[in-house]
Amino acid sequence: MLDGVRRWLAESGAEPTPARVAQALREQGRVLGDAEVLGAAEQLRSELVGSGPLEPLLTDSSVTDVLVSAPDRVWVDRGGGLELTPVSFPDAAAVRRLAQRLATVAGRRLDDARPWVDARLPDGTRLHAVLPPVSVDCTCLSLRVVRPRAFTLDELTAAGTVPPGGDRVLRALLRARLSFLVSGGTGSGKTTLLSALLGLVGPHERIVLAEDSAELRPEHPHVVRLETRPANQEGAGLVTLEDLVRQALRMRPDRLVVGEVRGPEVVHLLAALNTGHEGGCGTVHANAAVDVPARLEALGTVAGLDRAALHSQLAAALSVVLHLVRDGAGRRRIAEVHVLERDPSGLVRTVPALRWGAEAFVAERGWQRLRELLRGAGYDERAVGREVQEC
Repeated sequence: MLDGVRRWLAESGAEPTPARVAQALREQGRVLGDAEVLGAAEQLRSELVGSGPLEPLLTDSSVTDVLVSAPDRVWVDRGGGLELTPVSFPDAAAVRRLAQRLATVAGRRLDDARPWVDARLPDGTRLHAVLPPVSVDCTCLSLRVVRPRAFTLDELTAAGTVPPGGDRVLRALLRARLSFLVSGGTGSGKTTLLSALLGLVGPHERIVLAEDSAELRPEHPHVVRLETRPANQEGAGLVTLEDLVRQALRMRPDRLVVGEVRGPEVVHLLAALNTGHEGGCGTVHANAAVDVPARLEALGTVAGLDRAALHSQLAAALSVVLHLVRDGAGRRRIAEVHVLERDPSGLVRTVPALRWGAEAFVAERGWQRLRELLRGAGYDERAVGREVQEC
């Protein structure tokens, strides 16, 4: 029945309104009640302009990720790890059609010649899809839901991402205008934490965001958002993250933020943080906070910056690394806070200052250094000293 209605609508060019659906049903000789017509119209609307069977999952406020790996294997993440849902597609072709339609909505191409896409839908949802034969068995579809409102730091503390009292340390970090990176693996909550922290920036400051895919949504009155753009089919129009960082520097930022440091833009970011742009920040993929200098070194090498120059820039540009992990139960939390220092060879390394504790952050050997940084910026260390357990 639905296939026949779909063909009639396609041939006539009509919108899938209840009246048009009823007319299409009559054209097929079907007599249905009002409830059945409305149900058919809603299902068609979901398939033609919505997200098909995934629509209820994407509208669930508790869902952060929707993953499709087979017609009958649809997973969601509600913050406690992946859960298999009863949602399913008729067949693999239906998954492919949905992926291609969503890519078209995002203004991207997805076909055999370009079998993957990474894009942002109009509502902010992050789309990634891979077609067979690159994905061996079925089209793989990944959707990351962007909340219309950023979490507050108090909400993250209540959810367990930040330990009790840890919000005072983070507020002190922002007030002291220390430059920092949020590190962690995919889905560990880097963007969520960074959005919450940017919401603490003073309302008189101008925040300029440079992102590959616009996901940061800080609750702040003065935010300028820049997003990269892929090349068109003729190979023109490419705008890289490196381009955005360079342009952001000319936009009088009080806080320069790079959504994810993943390439040559690291050179421009470090240069900016060394020229009076205090309080800059961003995210980076890393296995642990201690691995961040090596990760940035690798990115700097790609950009043509030698090791000694990179570490010199890094030592002067960044002060703190906040590292996020997902525990065995799938909960996101700040596992450790490191400060940066130079070793006798001149290379930068990270030193543990705080680590996760069930009752509060637990001080490590770098805590004294972090406390000095906060005090050196004119912030009262007593405001945070009570919230940290001394070892």
